[in-house]
Amino acid sequence: MINVLITRSSGLGTIVGFEVKGHAGYAKRGEDIVCAGVSTVTFGTVNSIEFLTGISIDTSVKNGFLSGTISSIEDSEKSAKVQLLLESMVVMLNDIAESYGKYIKIQQHII
Repeated sequence: MINVLITRSSGLGTIVGFEVKGHAGYAKRGEDIVCAGVSTVTFGTVNSIEFLTGISIDTSVKNGFLSGTISSIEDSEKSAKVQLLLESMVVMLNDIAESYGKYIKIQQHII
């Protein structure tokens, strides 16, 4: 199962980090559309943030693991764009979970 943890700030509820770990187990390696979808959404979001806003996310990547931490962003316009992209990631992951809920679990954590 893929476990996704979205971490939000207690004040505004903005996303300050995320963690994705595990393997879906939907199909054999190389044919698992759930793993492929989650990987595409999460890595694509990180790449989009860095390319479109110039903001670097502190990431850690290992086999079956991706985490991202968003530091404070002084530029309010860039911060809003980063949040929009992160919220879009959450929407896409929730869409995957609607169809393949047996293989992906999404939790939100407030700090």
